[in-house]
Amino acid sequence: MDFRLTEDQRDLRAGVRELLAGRYGREALRASVASDGGPVVDRGLWRELGEAGFFSLRLPESEGGVGLGLPEAVLVFEEAGRALLPGPLVATHLAAGVVPGAASGSAVVTAFDLGGPLVAYLGEADAVLGARGLPAGEPVRPVDPLTPLWRSSGALPAEYAEYAEYPEYREAGALLTAALQLGSALRTVELAVRYAGEREQFGQPIGGFQAVKHLCAEMLVRAEVARTAVYAAAVTGDAAEIATAKLLADEAAVRGARDCLQVHGGMGFTWEADVHLHLKRAWVRAEQWCSAREAEELLASRLGTEAAPQGLATG
Repeated sequence: MDFRLTEDQRDLRAGVRELLAGRYGREALRASVASDGGPVVDRGLWRELGEAGFFSLRLPESEGGVGLGLPEAVLVFEEAGRALLPGPLVATHLAAGVVPGAASGSAVVTAFDLGGPLVAYLGEADAVLGARGLPAGEPVRPVDPLTPLWRSSGALPAEYAEYAEYPEYREAGALLTAALQLGSALRTVELAVRYAGEREQFGQPIGGFQAVKHLCAEMLVRAEVARTAVYAAAVTGDAAEIATAKLLADEAAVRGARDCLQVHGGMGFTWEADVHLHLKRAWVRAEQWCSAREAEELLASRLGTEAAPQGLATG
């Protein structure tokens, strides 16, 4: 099986990177952080993403979509992860063709993707995927300043349970979230290497020190392993491979951000650096759509089934 990107896929990725660099570069990111409780989702950019086919990418052309598949969606979401683009990207993408306005970006759609009463972006959403209307809730203090959280005051809607139990829906959400994590992991590698080449100690760049070299090398290895797993899962669509990809991408994003922060030293903890934003977003994403516990349980179940003697039921 050939996992190399086609020319069209490379062009798609380059186009999304160019779009986000022009509309959500570092200045826009810092402005979002500085909004201090203001709206996080840029509605104008959301509509631009819709016009560019970000949300309708996997809808059939007969339904007004682009007609592409998960491999292409993964590339697009990887770029969004690199840029730390905020908003319920995965939920709105999954809602295309289900919730009016989701495909075009005229509607912001969130979901109960945190496995509990917490709902991200509920205060800015027009709909919750799988629920009729917006549930009542109250804001809670978020870990990531660009992922506002609300605690739903009601029980999980029965309508949502139908979506939650739909395997392809959950699996696509997990894979696309893994792609966001992958993009963040790759970006923190770049940030660490750049800083290591610029920052000097004892008359030489810190990148010349063995400890820093090892940190950067380990970050790169984790990110590339995650990339391989995410790309492969996008092609096969296998549930176990998607769970594996999510586990590896979560690890690459969280540990990569921590190591990047260590390379930056005290600078990494300040608001002037972007490293802590990658770490906080990675923490939140690690709990979305498929947590480590859920992925491990799925993989253990799959392994137990495959290892069981033929004709014997597994518990």
